[in-house]
Amino acid sequence: MSDKKDATRIVTAGRRDEWTQGIVNPPVWRASTILYDSVADLRESGGKDTHHRLFYGRRGTPTQWSLADALTELEPGAEATLLYPSGVAAVSSALLAVLSPGDHLLVPDSAYDPTRNFAGGMLRRMGIATTYYDPLIGAGIAELCTDKTKAIFMESPGSLTFEVQNLPAIIEVAKTRGIVTLLDNTWATPLLLPAIAMGIDYSILAATKYIGGHSDIMLGSVTAAQGRYAKLRDATYQLGQTASPDDAWLGSRGLRTMAVRMKHHGEAALKIAQWLRTRPEVERVLHPALPECPGHEHFVRDFKGSAGLFSFVFKGGDEAARAAFIDGLEHFGIGYSWGGFESLAIPVDPERYRTATKWTAEGPAVRLQIGLEDADDLIADIDAGLARFRAAQ
Repeated sequence: MSDKKDATRIVTAGRRDEWTQGIVNPPVWRASTILYDSVADLRESGGKDTHHRLFYGRRGTPTQWSLADALTELEPGAEATLLYPSGVAAVSSALLAVLSPGDHLLVPDSAYDPTRNFAGGMLRRMGIATTYYDPLIGAGIAELCTDKTKAIFMESPGSLTFEVQNLPAIIEVAKTRGIVTLLDNTWATPLLLPAIAMGIDYSILAATKYIGGHSDIMLGSVTAAQGRYAKLRDATYQLGQTASPDDAWLGSRGLRTMAVRMKHHGEAALKIAQWLRTRPEVERVLHPALPECPGHEHFVRDFKGSAGLFSFVFKGGDEAARAAFIDGLEHFGIGYSWGGFESLAIPVDPERYRTATKWTAEGPAVRLQIGLEDADDLIADIDAGLARFRAAQ
């Protein structure tokens, strides 16, 4: 398995003969009740590990197992993967698996807002304290660790401001102190950042995005390093978390084309980001592959390539000018999420979320999801938007 290239692995992974039975794609197995041959059979099955074994619909069927297996295979060194009904469900389940009342959690100040909400909501009510840290802290995170620190959460790059964290430095600190590491790897996916191989304990994806690729499912996943799966499995089962077989099937279908989609997303986004750098209306572009992006040196060292999501900051202007730019875009929808085939643009205001670091900008910011349209068409659309921005100033 290990000698396969990513593009090959992504096509072949998770397609066991016993699940496909000659069909290219595993079918959709919908189930709640599983029937047994006898009482003895029922009792015996209940006492075994039900991973990859039919037990009850909530534990999964070959439809879910196929996608989970494929995601595990994309993470060299991983033990297993579990699926969830959303990316937020994946994040919250992973955190609940490793934290207990009285524990301390470290989260980057650039983290996805629902992650912050969970830390400040349910975890806080459970008596779990959270400290937010500068995403560029690197090995300095050791100064924030206490004897109660049980987990360090990372998101690299951040989903609004795109700071790239020094993951190896943080992982080293965590391993020295026996602290569990979790990474929201949605931006890069295992194709661009093999997190488990780097030493991360739990690699988390909002599979809604690049795995699905078509903006029509809600799905999350957590892939566990060796020795970390049992705790995640037990917490997930106790929470009753499960992904629907229909969404898992759509996720598997999307996964097969993810390598070619990611290539287009990445190349088109970088072309547009480089073009935006030349525009007088733009103060700065926050794209990890550009030298001016915070943590760019870590991106060059750790990542295999770039994805299709980035932000830029206007040089001056106000809310009305930003709205004029976004509202008139022809090829960019206005909506949350990303990773689908269509381009999206939303206003972002990072200062609303920061507590450990201060976000200051020369003007309002916009986040762009670059889809599968022709990059030149998107540039022309943005160019017209910049004209509207100038006129509104």
